[in-house]
Amino acid sequence: MKVLILNGSPHAAGNTAAALDEMVKVFAEEGVETEVVRLGNRDIRGCIACNTCGARGKCVFNDIVNEIAPKLEAADGLVVASPVYYASANATLIACLDRLFYSIHFDTTMKVGASVAVARRGGCSATFDELNKYFTISGMPVASSQYWNSVHGLSAGDAAQDAEGLQTMRTLARNMTFLMRGIALAKETYGLPEKEARQSTHFIR
Repeated sequence: MKVLILNGSPHAAGNTAAALDEMVKVFAEEGVETEVVRLGNRDIRGCIACNTCGARGKCVFNDIVNEIAPKLEAADGLVVASPVYYASANATLIACLDRLFYSIHFDTTMKVGASVAVARRGGCSATFDELNKYFTISGMPVASSQYWNSVHGLSAGDAAQDAEGLQTMRTLARNMTFLMRGIALAKETYGLPEKEARQSTHFIR
């Protein structure tokens, strides 16, 4: 089992990293390989809807997004974590996810997704919902925990005091591991769900 973890915080040792560290420890105990990629300090521009990726099989902007794509293809699960800015995820992370999910041409069906939001106080649930939408449009089951996947803290080190938040992260990692293993067994027995030809419509025809 392998999990790709995207940290949307610009701070290498901030509270988002602390939340993810709690998950990484559990994954290691469970024998799950992890790779953490920090994105919040990267220069990542947004999608320009050029659709060049349709022909090239990758984004026209050759940056970290194209480096992440094969890592996601090889992974059984994806964790996306972000600090909360104005009740939303870090804009750099969103730019990355928009381009990543739009440009990839491999099947993400049944790769397990989990999102994590970290805030001083409010906005976690809005950010949690925002990040989960990438999974639910991509055939990816969403891993759950004992509470919405959030940790609280303002200054670096504050997350260590959020006992419930850190427990939520550990539970999330265990549940995600169980789900990935269960899906792997089901794929061996039944394969992936049958797919219909895509019907793509809009509101004028």
